[in-house]
Amino acid sequence: MKELAQFAHDILGLRLSSAQLSAFQTYEDQLIEWNQRFNLTAISEPEKIRIKHFLDSLTCLIATRDTAMNRIADVGAGAGFPGIPLKIVFPSIRLSLIESVTKKANFCRHIVMKLGLEGVDILNERVEVVASMEAYRQKHDWAIARAVAPMPVLMEYMLPLVKVGGKVLAMKGETGPIEVQESDYAIRLMGGRLQQIIPVSLPTIEEERCLVVVEKVVATPDQFPRKVGQPLKRPFTGNP
Repeated sequence: MKELAQFAHDILGLRLSSAQLSAFQTYEDQLIEWNQRFNLTAISEPEKIRIKHFLDSLTCLIATRDTAMNRIADVGAGAGFPGIPLKIVFPSIRLSLIESVTKKANFCRHIVMKLGLEGVDILNERVEVVASMEAYRQKHDWAIARAVAPMPVLMEYMLPLVKVGGKVLAMKGETGPIEVQESDYAIRLMGGRLQQIIPVSLPTIEEERCLVVVEKVVATPDQFPRKVGQPLKRPFTGNP
């Protein structure tokens, strides 16, 4: 974990404690073990896990640090990225992990218990359903998604989860800027406003990355998100 600690310090100015590095080591070990049985992620080599999962997750801090981070929703959490790495670094976060695939939600439940993390809700449900629940709708400071869906779809998934004044963060690759252009209507329809696009570079990774930050300026209309599957089948692209 020395390289993770060094990269976190050099790139993010983050000093990981020995307890945090131990938690990341446990996370890595459990991910590799479970992945042999359940195929949770295509990334299974320790070095790649540390860069493409752990460090990549922590790059969210470029956008979220120095903002309210009391309550965060991780949409399409998969094996817990980026939510659980953020929770390891900032234990006070109240985290909602939303993952519809049962085997991945079960792994999240396992690793949360293994690491003794408190204040984590694991929701084995579609995000369209969770975003309509009173306990989660418009309650979060941030909603974050990584490799989940195209931007217009993500806006319908994520903006209903955050409070007015909160923000959503879409972790994107090289198509990010193009997707932003295609999602202008969806952003406005859900009550958002594009704030910034932040380029991100990871060591040993050539692919371009970026963080797309959208601020929520007005409440999302009650009819959104639409029923399960509709945002993906009929995304709000272009103009009305």
